[in-house]
Amino acid sequence: MTSCFILKKTNFTYYFYKVIKIQKIKKSKIESVNFDDLVFGKTFTDHMFICHYKNNEWLTPEIRPYQPLKLDPSASVLHYGQAVFEGMKAFKDSQEKIWLFRPDQNFERINRSAHRLQIPEFPRKYFFDGIKKLVKLEQAWIKKGEGNSLYIRPFVFASQPTVQASASDEYIFMIICAPVSTYYSGGEINVLIAEEYSRAANGGVGFAKAAGNYAAQFYPTSEALKKGFQQIIWTDANNHEYLEEAGTMNIFFKINDSLITAPTNDRILDGVTRKSIIEIAKSNGIKVEERPIKVSEIIQAHENGNLQEIFGTGTAVVVLPIKSFSYRGVSYKTNGIDELAIALKKQLIGIQYNQLEDLFNWTVKVD
Repeated sequence: MTSCFILKKTNFTYYFYKVIKIQKIKKSKIESVNFDDLVFGKTFTDHMFICHYKNNEWLTPEIRPYQPLKLDPSASVLHYGQAVFEGMKAFKDSQEKIWLFRPDQNFERINRSAHRLQIPEFPRKYFFDGIKKLVKLEQAWIKKGEGNSLYIRPFVFASQPTVQASASDEYIFMIICAPVSTYYSGGEINVLIAEEYSRAANGGVGFAKAAGNYAAQFYPTSEALKKGFQQIIWTDANNHEYLEEAGTMNIFFKINDSLITAPTNDRILDGVTRKSIIEIAKSNGIKVEERPIKVSEIIQAHENGNLQEIFGTGTAVVVLPIKSFSYRGVSYKTNGIDELAIALKKQLIGIQYNQLEDLFNWTVKVD
């Protein structure tokens, strides 16, 4: 497909966008993939989306066969970590129709993240056209059935060849896809409340999906894994007094009849699954509190018998019940019922897989 320009009119302002160039793979590798034994994020589809930013503009977007990139050793991202990403999914229903879940939220968030890291915002048209065309091209990789989906990873990074400590003048925006199944399967999830390390600080980039946020988590998480925990519940950087996130998930606590989660701020990611669970809970008449919550409050609620459930939310895990937490050498178990977590997850995935009516207008069909 050749590149061309199309004229559009929005609010009496004319602008141009470039049609995506598509180069298809000669032979798919899908036949070599065992879909019954997928490891999350290690198998990728046949094609990828790529768009370069040079001379203050995004150039013609392309979809091409999945392949390695050629980067200069001085590429700015390798030295200063100027990179952000998103995580989203495409689902296939029983009628073979494909659905995206709240892609507008991912588009808005990646551009908020980009703005914080001094990366030029990506055009809306390119983002949505790129995802839809790529997903449609890879539709055979999306398997039906609960737990199966196509994980979509948009990301952008600084590509200018320079070791000058300043924002890059060149960037590459990409989208790659990976077929995935259930993220966690069986086993109890036990977490450690952080007492020493923090995920983010006031005025930082905790709210952004910046690559460096995740790199900084690896060491403390590995130390927790050695102690038999699956994740860390991060606490505030000031006094390690307030609970914020669980690993790469937002976290919820059910105390008495209220569902409590930390409010979004410049330390906490505004998770798409998080906000969806909040809206579903409210629509079911459940009281939701978005407020700071102390470690001491959770421990006291546990001791009083009022702490009923803890669960994390995220694109990969959807809703993940947490069975126990540890703080200062003491382990605390939840009641193990997880009734609310299971009900909320069931309703959310019912919408994602087009099994339930989407009363919130969240899903977008890929035609």
